[in-house]
This record gives sequence, structure tokens and C-alpha cells, in this order.
Amino acid sequence: MGVPEQLADRMSMAEQHEYLRARFSRRNLIRGGAVTLGAVAGGAFVPGAVAQAAVPTQRTSPATEHVDGSLVAPFGRHLAYGNDPRTEMTVSWQVPVAVKKPFIRIGAHPWDLSRRIEAEVRTLYTPAGVGASGDHTQYYVHARLSHLRPGRTYYYGVGHQGFDPAEAHLLGTLGTFTTAPDRREPFTFTAFGDQGVGYHGLANDSLILGQNPSFHLHAGDIAYADPAGAGQSADSGFDSRVWDQFLAQTESVAKSVPWMVSYGNHDMEAWYSPNGYGGEEARFTLPDNGPDKAHLPGVYSFVHGNTAIISLDPNDVSFEIPANLGISGGTQTTWFEAQLKKYRGARDIDFIVVFFHHCAYCTSTSHASEGGVRQEWVPLFEKYTVDLVINGHNHQYERTDVIKDNKVAKKLAIGDTAYPETEGVVYVTAGAAGRSLYAFSAPDSYEGHLNERDSVASFVNTKDGKVDETVAWSRVRYLNYSFLRVDVEPAARGHYAKLKVSGIAETGDRIDHFTVARRAK
Repeated sequence: MGVPEQLADRMSMAEQHEYLRARFSRRNLIRGGAVTLGAVAGGAFVPGAVAQAAVPTQRTSPATEHVDGSLVAPFGRHLAYGNDPRTEMTVSWQVPVAVKKPFIRIGAHPWDLSRRIEAEVRTLYTPAGVGASGDHTQYYVHARLSHLRPGRTYYYGVGHQGFDPAEAHLLGTLGTFTTAPDRREPFTFTAFGDQGVGYHGLANDSLILGQNPSFHLHAGDIAYADPAGAGQSADSGFDSRVWDQFLAQTESVAKSVPWMVSYGNHDMEAWYSPNGYGGEEARFTLPDNGPDKAHLPGVYSFVHGNTAIISLDPNDVSFEIPANLGISGGTQTTWFEAQLKKYRGARDIDFIVVFFHHCAYCTSTSHASEGGVRQEWVPLFEKYTVDLVINGHNHQYERTDVIKDNKVAKKLAIGDTAYPETEGVVYVTAGAAGRSLYAFSAPDSYEGHLNERDSVASFVNTKDGKVDETVAWSRVRYLNYSFLRVDVEPAARGHYAKLKVSGIAETGDRIDHFTVARRAK
């Protein structure tokens, strides 16, 4: 993005942001500002429903020219749960140019879209010289819905002045979403990380849609607009326009399946804000119940049925890529433990699933394991008997045995069952969503192709650099494109509720499966 390499090696994300803003300040003044969030709120759905606008960081909009709205088609629709998935949903989309009075129509039937709710526009400007983007302005639109009914499917259409989805010739643009139920019932969710734009990412999206998931977890490194991902701004390949491609690619799934993202190292983009997440805040509206939205907007939690999901930001604890190391001042870990304690004590929640980018345990020859995660969070995983940890970062599929105290507590062969209450934690690296693949130091070993090794050479990133280690916990390794499917099966009190976890290849073949079981409360 234009920072000299010798400087970028020593600069935090905040310092890179300050450098870039100083360099491009004159151009900013000409264009009227870089990140502008103009908010429009209001409307109603069921009695008491509202569309709430996020708090804008800046209310001055850059000078733009509006075109005939009938010529502008929305694209890149993507959903996200609110703080309460039973009653809250955000519908987000993109328009290629500025439009007037954007809105969403919503109803219980496709022929009844009389309820119209105004939406919020977030304008993101990237000047020429910041990477390869050219002089590029992006327009992201968000409608945050509340007071929905649990377990209900809604129809919706997005539009603006001149483009009304309720008109007969535009009914084909309608989408649907379903809120979470207010009771325990079986459901499926999917997960992966490190997707980017391309045929493999699109193929995984198509397969995921066929799983009929209630929601999808994206464990970071979302679009790869910053292809370097080293937490530096010296990369001249940064291109904000990649996000346009990504959201268009993802729409086939994300327009009907809540797309719950966590942020990785490639998602820090220094131009937009001191924490690197200003661009992400323009593109996504996530639950805002985390510890520090100003610094860590990708940290949040939500509950679906009997399962609590927690998203963390490992850039805050990463020794390998320290551009945002320590940005929360410890508040993330404090909040995380409080969430674990709350959910583990809740009588209607059986499972806790944690997802984030950098791996606690992986034997990839590229990034391997992150010592900062092991130091900060692994003790909490074990203390509160977290049921499943899902990571990305390393572009392959790998699944551990049951781990406790940094060693194998139980060998977990394909098809076996783990009992986290008494045994330990299972970690899955699901980073083969579409970006180029990495490598292992040991042969692949997966369902139908076993080649087990009880000793694998690897390393862990520490504050003092890479430290070699030989590990026994690498149980399943698959070096090709894939994703994770989790089937959640509730149970009567005292009986075993289950997470049935499967690794699914891009071919549709199953490469791994195991079960996590816990006595239902």
C-alpha cells in the first residue's frame, strides 16, 4: 500500500494507518474523506420491529453523482445474525454506484412485501496509490432487523429509489432467511477459512448450500484483497475491488445463510482505520456484544439452539504476525473467560464452539501453530471444557486427537467419540476453502486413505520466533480443498447430546468424521 518495506517491518497497524493517512491526506481532502458512514434508521416490521443503524465513525459523505436507480442492480447480499439469532438479522448488500433512499422490503410471503424499512449506507473510498485499487469508491448497504419471530422464514427484497423488488419484473431478486428457533432442535452448521475469489471457493460455496446449514462460520482471511497478509502496508498488491468480486461470488449462499465471519491477518487493511478493520466494518454488520467494538469488531458471540458460538480475534495475540499484537490490552481474554463461564453455567446450553483464524495446533509447513493462542486461550479452552475449536490460517484440513496439557489425552481415530467434560479439547484446521494450498511435513491420512503417524515434525510461533516441536496429536491430514460440517443433535436431560463433525472435500467425499458428546442439561 505504499509504506517502505524497511519501515513496515517495524510498524504496528496503527502506525501504518497514520503513515498512509499523512501521505494521502491532500487527496483525501479533495475527495472529501476516506471512510464515511451515513446512517439512516427507522421503519417497522412486526409490532415493535426496527431497523437500527450502526454508529457512524464519520458523517460527512464524499461528493458523489447519483444515476438513474432503475439502471442499478444490488448485488453481494449477505446475512448475519444479530445479538439474538432468534429475533435479529442483518441483511447487507452492495451497489456499484451511489443510489438514493435504499431500503429493504420484508414479509412472510413473497406476495406480501408491503413492509418497507429504510437502510444505512456505508461509503468506503480508496484513493489511487493505496495498493492497486485505483480511485475506487464502494457502497455497502445494511438493514438491521429486530423483533422477528423465532424459527420463521421471511422473504425479503433489497432496493432503492427506482429499483423496487416488489415490482412484478423484479420478484426474481427476492431472497429468504430463517431465524433461529426458540427451542432445542437438531440443526447443521458449516465452517471454513481462507476462501478468497476463485473456482475452488465457488465450488465449496455450492457444496455448503447443499448441506442446508442454519449458519456458516468463516474463520478469517475472507477475500484476500490484501494478498500478503503480513500485517504490513508495503504490499503493492492490495486491491479493494477484490471485495466486489468476493461478495458477488458468495451471494449464492450468503443471501440465505447467515455468514458469520471472524477476522484473520489478511483482513487487516491499514488504510481504513488504526486497527485495520475499518473496511470490514463497512462491509459487515456483526453482533456487537463483544468486549471492545472500537478495536475488535470481529469478537462476538451468539447462541443457536443448545450451542453457543464465540468468535475471537487472534491478531490480538499473534506472535507470528504482530501488527495488532496486544491491541485489546487483555480485555478480549477477560471477556472470553466471562463468556465461557456464562455459557457453561447456562442450563439451556450444552455445547460451546469457538472459531478464529490462527491455529492453536497444526503441523502445516507454512504457519503451523500460534504460541500466542496457546498461551492466552488454550488454558481457558481446557478449564471450561470447550467442545470444538475451529481454525483457518493454514490452507489444508487437519484434525487433532483430544488434547490436554499440550499433549494427547486420548487418541481420536476417525469415527471415534470425544467426551470433553473429562478428556480434553479437539481442534480442527479448516483452512482449505479456496485459496492456494500449503503442505504437511507428514503424509496425508484421512478417511479411506489412512497413513497414520504418531510422530510429526512441526513448529510453534513464539515471541522469540519459531520453535521446532515433534508432536503426536496430528490425527487426520488432508491436503486439498474442503470444509467442515457439524450436525448438532440435542438430547433429553441426562442423555448425551452430540456434535457430529465431518470433514467434506470439494469432491463431496467425506474425509473425516468424529463425534463430540456431552450430557445434556
